[in-house]
Amino acid sequence: MSKSVESSAEQPQAIPNNVSAQLLQQQLLQQQLLIQNNQSQDEEIDLAELWRAIWAGKFTIIIISMIFAIASVFFALSKPNIYKASAILAPASSEGGAGGFGALAGQFGGLASMAGINLGGGGGDKTALALEVIKSRSFIENFITKHDLLVPLMASKNWDITSNILIVNEELYDKTNKKWIREVKAPKKAEPSSWEAYKEFSDILTVSQDKKTSMVNISVEFFSPPIAKQWLTWLIEDINEFMREQDQIEAKASIDYLTEQLVNIKVSTMETVFYQLIEEQTKNMMLTKVKNEYVLKTIDAAQVPDTKAKPKRALIVVLGTILGGILSILIVLTRYYTKK
Repeated sequence: MSKSVESSAEQPQAIPNNVSAQLLQQQLLQQQLLIQNNQSQDEEIDLAELWRAIWAGKFTIIIISMIFAIASVFFALSKPNIYKASAILAPASSEGGAGGFGALAGQFGGLASMAGINLGGGGGDKTALALEVIKSRSFIENFITKHDLLVPLMASKNWDITSNILIVNEELYDKTNKKWIREVKAPKKAEPSSWEAYKEFSDILTVSQDKKTSMVNISVEFFSPPIAKQWLTWLIEDINEFMREQDQIEAKASIDYLTEQLVNIKVSTMETVFYQLIEEQTKNMMLTKVKNEYVLKTIDAAQVPDTKAKPKRALIVVLGTILGGILSILIVLTRYYTKK
């Protein structure tokens, strides 16, 4: 009996499971707090060291930032002024051929489409087509050739505001001999190709349409305000003329086709239909000859701009200075930690 009591006294008392779990959780929490404290101390040390490194290289940062600021000023002043001429237009094609022709288009639209005849009344579609045509390669290339814009478009570099003369880059074009002398690598030639001219003109041309109001805004950017206004005016006139000619050709072909088919028609009802179609195509032909602004009607005509659109020189200087400051800080920190 005494032996059993002694043996039981020598054995350690068992710790309950819940107590051991609580002790383990407390130890884990203490470890986490210790780690967080060490991390916060390291971050404070890193931030303090980072600030000391920046402060030690403050003169380098100031010098590099000033160099970038001065360079950005010279760069901004070297960029020529660009002026934007713009015009606001409205779809004008919806005014022609609609009226009482909607019923006829609904009744015989299928018959006319099978014969390749356009019954009109699609003003919105015609405006959208005109906007796509004005940005197309063939139209722009013909526009440049028609108005002889290759030299001012591809060789000009600035505009003299006092004499109102466009300054041509003499390294690209010889005005005396009227000859292209630019140096390019093959397959390019000294004289710019039609593709190069198209790309250059596309960069200065902006065409947009408001989906809610259907108003069209067209703008041209160039060194010379009068030239920008003149090119925009020509552009609006030419797109109206182009669409007018296309509709004239289409209306004439439709009238000729319908007139030929009348000979073979024996049913009086069909004759009436064909005569109505001929009448409407004749009306369309008349409208193409009467309306000057055939597709796009001018709401706000192009004016000679008196203020530049770009470059934004103040913004260039600010961004250049910020870039210099960031780069100088990176240089200072890299040099500091490399030495360390």
